[in-house]
Amino acid sequence: MNELSKDERRRQKHSRMPVVAGSSLAGTAVEWYDFFLYGTAAALVFNRLYFPTDDPLIGTMLALGTFAAGFIARPLGAVVMGHFGDKHGRRATLIASLLMMGIATALIAVVPTYAVIGVAAPLLLLLLRLVQGFALGGEWGGAVLLVSEHGDESARRAFWASWPNIGPPLGNLMAAGVLALLAAMMPEESFLAWGWRIAFGLSAILVFIGLFLRLYVQETPLFKEAQKRREEQEHREVKLPLTKLVRRNWRQILIAAGTRMGENAGFYIYSLFIITYVTEILGMERQTGLTAVMIGQAAAVIAIPLLALQADRIGRRPLIIAASIATMIWAFGFFFFLDMGTLLSVTIAAVVGLLIFATYSAVIGAFFSELFPTDVRYSGTSVSYNLASVVAGALSPVIALALYTQFGTGYAIGIYLAGMGLISLISALVAKETRHLRLSDLDEPSVRPGL
Repeated sequence: MNELSKDERRRQKHSRMPVVAGSSLAGTAVEWYDFFLYGTAAALVFNRLYFPTDDPLIGTMLALGTFAAGFIARPLGAVVMGHFGDKHGRRATLIASLLMMGIATALIAVVPTYAVIGVAAPLLLLLLRLVQGFALGGEWGGAVLLVSEHGDESARRAFWASWPNIGPPLGNLMAAGVLALLAAMMPEESFLAWGWRIAFGLSAILVFIGLFLRLYVQETPLFKEAQKRREEQEHREVKLPLTKLVRRNWRQILIAAGTRMGENAGFYIYSLFIITYVTEILGMERQTGLTAVMIGQAAAVIAIPLLALQADRIGRRPLIIAASIATMIWAFGFFFFLDMGTLLSVTIAAVVGLLIFATYSAVIGAFFSELFPTDVRYSGTSVSYNLASVVAGALSPVIALALYTQFGTGYAIGIYLAGMGLISLISALVAKETRHLRLSDLDEPSVRPGL
């Protein structure tokens, strides 16, 4: 009896919400550090070392093209990892995702340049980028569910579920910060020759930390209950969660993906394309863009949990609607401030844009979890999240650069970004409020959340 009591205390210790949220945040921050490190390096380094051309903008576009390839692999990762997450558990799938991402990123650190092995260099880079995208495809959904399903009846579900969403800006902040520090500490020749590789090599250390924290946390109670029900009714259950998801919850997928269009397109323009715009188009120092992005990401890291508290108080839809309207307005204000060409104006552009992103991010973790039942929740959240990433995020830097090349003004890019915000606005207006739902109630066939 005493031994059982000790075991129960151990499980409770490993399932406390701050512990679970901290574990999810650590894992997502590491994976997004790896993912964004590539994007930042694509704008600063890869365009020169792996895609050398006579036109710097063409080299940058090719490098950003391989950045986009990572997004193409994300839906496949979402489907495969979502399947295993729904069938075998959130925790084990997240551990596998973290390991894949860490290995791929560490290998990028040792890929020879185009000058050494020719066309094999960008091909190897592309292959490892695809592995990164596959791993990230299963990351976000699992990290959010690890928190949400531990706090099924929590009045602060949006607050706790927002912690994994701090991972993207925190990971981007770390990536930009490490590269900026390395660039500031050494001559440009040394940075291009070998300095940037240090940032990718650091991934191995960060993955070890994230892995330790994820091994510490227990599987979610809701998944354990769903697994028990599935074992009792196995002969009546559909073998593939994805099949059931598409047949039963396709409306929720479209609503969830739609609400992310403005957030995802905006995030990559505010945090990645801004570096290309500042350096290649405005001719400013790369440190200007990196500094602005780091300040903006730091503001987003602080704002996300604070805004999530408001989502728990007033609901999910009001924040999504407000962020979507702000996206449509700031789509043009962003380039107005960038074109002023000062450190202050560039910083304002980045900070305001990333605070809009933070408003979306404060909500979507809880909102997505509240759209799907437990047996397909991992697949549903992952597929929805990454579907939007492909449509809105993957190509947004390339589309932005192509629009500027064609029209010669950032306001053309603003029209594209405003269109993405409009899609998010319409999706939020169509959706119903989900704040008062219990996740366990979604397992009842009669409940149709978000519609």
